[in-house]
Amino acid sequence: MPTRGTIDVMNTVIRRPIVALACVLAPLVHATSPSPYAGQQAREIKALSSAEQADLLAGKGMGLAKAAELNGYPGPAHVLELAADLALSAEQRERTQTLWQAMDARARSIGQAVIDAERELDALFASKQATRERLAAQLDRIAALQAQLRAVHLDAHLEQVRILTPEQTGRYAALRGYAGAAGAPSGHGTGAHKH
Repeated sequence: MPTRGTIDVMNTVIRRPIVALACVLAPLVHATSPSPYAGQQAREIKALSSAEQADLLAGKGMGLAKAAELNGYPGPAHVLELAADLALSAEQRERTQTLWQAMDARARSIGQAVIDAERELDALFASKQATRERLAAQLDRIAALQAQLRAVHLDAHLEQVRILTPEQTGRYAALRGYAGAAGAPSGHGTGAHKH
């Protein structure tokens, strides 16, 4: 029967080559793993997928108004979708439609500007003309446009909550599946139901 010392020596003799082999193979595994960006180098605008560009051009919310939506401020597009369930009055429906159309037009316009600015950023690097100064200026432009786009969507939620009654806002939250949703904002419902 082998002694404890013999077992330890055998374990060491067996482990060393295995550990050495793992150390040699580990970099090879990483070296052959493709980047998650592989294939994206062929995009027209590297930072935006075609789906993201389509969403920007379509004026979609893309989650930009979650702070409002998930805190009791409904969005006009979804209010229109749920108009019957919310029992919107003719006036509420008209005001919501007008609000949505204004938001949509503005979001589409800014979305196009974001795409154009991202295309220019891409071109800076593709042409090897990127400098810190040019980069900073272009990033400031993109950030300002993204902030404007987010504001368009959030502002629409601010206005929408003024069109609905607190009961409709609560119903909206339930219909959208926001169990335990935040209550109606203070000052909510101002101007709603002017029959």
